[in-house]
Amino acid sequence: MELFYTDERNAQIVISIMKAYGIRKVIVSPGTTNVCLVGSIQNDDFFELYSCVDERSAAYMATGLAAESGEIVALSCTGATASRNYMPALTEAYYRHLPILVITSSRRNYKIGHNIDQVTDRTLLPRDVAKISVQMPLVTDKDSEWACVIAANKAISELRHRGDGPCHINLETNYSDNFNTKILPETRVIRRYMPDDEFPVIAAQRVTIVVGAHGRWSSELTAMVDLFCERFNAIVLCDLISNYKGKYGIFGNLTSCQKGNKTIYSKTDLLIHIGDITSSDYLLSMNEVWRVNPDGEIRDTFGKLSSVFECKEIIFFKRYLELYENKKANISFYHECEKELNSLKQEIPDFPFSNIWMAKQLAKKLPDNAVLHLAIRNSLRSWNFFDIPDRVNAFSNTGGFGIDGCLSSTIGASLFYPEKIYYCMMGDLAFFYDLNSIGNRHIGKNLRILLVNNGTAMEMKFSGNLTSMFGKDTDSYLAASGHFGNKSENLVKNYVENLGFMYYAAHSKEEFSSLIDIFTSPCIGASPILIEAFTNSIDEDEAFHRISSIKTTQFDVMKDTTKKLVKGVIGEKGVDCIKKMIRK
Repeated sequence: MELFYTDERNAQIVISIMKAYGIRKVIVSPGTTNVCLVGSIQNDDFFELYSCVDERSAAYMATGLAAESGEIVALSCTGATASRNYMPALTEAYYRHLPILVITSSRRNYKIGHNIDQVTDRTLLPRDVAKISVQMPLVTDKDSEWACVIAANKAISELRHRGDGPCHINLETNYSDNFNTKILPETRVIRRYMPDDEFPVIAAQRVTIVVGAHGRWSSELTAMVDLFCERFNAIVLCDLISNYKGKYGIFGNLTSCQKGNKTIYSKTDLLIHIGDITSSDYLLSMNEVWRVNPDGEIRDTFGKLSSVFECKEIIFFKRYLELYENKKANISFYHECEKELNSLKQEIPDFPFSNIWMAKQLAKKLPDNAVLHLAIRNSLRSWNFFDIPDRVNAFSNTGGFGIDGCLSSTIGASLFYPEKIYYCMMGDLAFFYDLNSIGNRHIGKNLRILLVNNGTAMEMKFSGNLTSMFGKDTDSYLAASGHFGNKSENLVKNYVENLGFMYYAAHSKEEFSSLIDIFTSPCIGASPILIEAFTNSIDEDEAFHRISSIKTTQFDVMKDTTKKLVKGVIGEKGVDCIKKMIRK
């Protein structure tokens, strides 16, 4: 019977990426647990196999072969104590910087610690036997396949990263006896590039630079990114905390949130990812992703990562501008996206008194050189629909993306530049979660807080949220109604006034509008300021529905026509009554 590759997908992934990286030399030790791997590669002429019964000796053979050949050498062993015998030689390889790929095959990890024969724990290794250690469980679905692809790429790319050294893959098996796979399924290979490496060519017709959370940009970096956009028909897809102030930014949340609508930028050839965690979901589809970051880590945010450039952003863009110095300028992609966005901006509707309405009123009126801090989620989302002045930078605690610490972060930042105005826009839960920070004796007069108090966890009350299916029962335990004074008129007022704040309350658009000039004044007054704006979840939900329904689909048109017919029969009050019944 002719045998080919195993059908165990995790083993196929390892083999495929080994071939992509040119790893031919493998020293194997006999056993049953590594049959799927070894049985596959011994049927592939690409590999150069050597046999050694004693794993301790096999590992030392690998050190000698790697040192002499200058090539990466792989090891394969079975379960039980076999891998323990690798440790002396791997310690040698670690300190001598020898590139050895250690593939230990094992039974399923869930069997660890249950007195099952030949099962040992390979999830924790001494620090000086491998640069990295990854687990590759059996593939059962798309998510587990993705995890295995990333794990294999991480381990294999690390073999020569920042100096050579051993790396470990623990490969689970189910002892499949199916070796009928004639051609290895395609596996995504992720390459890492250092500043001195030869960079790959850019053949893409359209390029999208996605900027996650990012610090302040230097004028030099901004100029280089702008020139890159002109050379490569690129756009910069960004939001407030991207802090990009250049010529080719597409502020994408307004277009991407439209129900049933695919934006012009939704499909791109090449996506270049810079910055950290993004606060926006642009609903993108792309051919491949390049990540540019000094950390050099494989972070597959979009599921299409193919290259990681371990360098500063300015080095990356400068290199490509030099490589394509004579490339003809083309900004047609930007013009298409700009036209689509401007069309939507002209149709932004009015909103009920809500987070979104307040963001719309304040965004363009923030004073020059102010700093904006936004709490997750609703505050950050609401403000990301609107542009702010170029000389205002924005930040949010999207690293951990938790409710805590937004106010404390703003206070901490405000201490460094007492002559700048620092804004914190937040909901009631985020405020009360971080309440103790308000009492800090170092708070300056340059702090201004907008507290949007809707008396609940608004994120759990949006009609599109999973929790909305519980109706009025959402408030019992899924949201957070009834806490912190239940929208008390005096709780926050008395507290912050006793701490020296100027306090203002707003219950309507008219009341809030009368406070805008005070809140956005470029002059720092005698005290920090807090505005408490009282809203309700129905208006907040309605505001989000309106901003995400500007560009309607055919279904939406039919739905709106039906609404008008119903409204004609039962009137505005009847419609409002039905809305409230549905949302309870």
